[in-house]
Amino acid sequence: MAEKELLFDLDSIDLTTTIADLEEIRSYNPQRFEMEQLSGVLYEDAEEGVAVAYKDITDDDFWTRGHMPNMPLMPGVMMLEACAQACSFFCQKNDMLGADMLGFGGLDEVRFRDPVVPGERLIIICKLIKARRNRMVVCKFQGLVNGNLAVEGILRGIPIPTAQLQSFLNSK
Repeated sequence: MAEKELLFDLDSIDLTTTIADLEEIRSYNPQRFEMEQLSGVLYEDAEEGVAVAYKDITDDDFWTRGHMPNMPLMPGVMMLEACAQACSFFCQKNDMLGADMLGFGGLDEVRFRDPVVPGERLIIICKLIKARRNRMVVCKFQGLVNGNLAVEGILRGIPIPTAQLQSFLNSK
């Protein structure tokens, strides 16, 4: 099988220098506590439509104890969440959607190719494919561990009507 082409040449950047830490990520992404699935951002370029982020996988991640006992594998849904948060950071920082919050709108062509386990770093590449302001963003993503493709797909992000949602939640 032919080797999969990456969305971005990782050899062209310094993978040891973080340009956005957890505090900066929090200024764009709403997830907190166990749902924070990014450790840092290594690169982003709005003109290229590319960002590179990472998640350091640890024994302290909430899922390690139960997925799977004695063989902790990062759940696919958590890999997808990490990729979504990388895409969200990039799109929100560069105001691609014009929304207070970006939410999942759908996933296409998702493939899981390699396991991700504690002690590894999941490097996430996201590439903007389309941005329709106030409607939707579409990004391709790839997650790599030790240079091997672990997950890939296409993500659709939609604006979350935060004011309406807050009003609804307050009425309960």
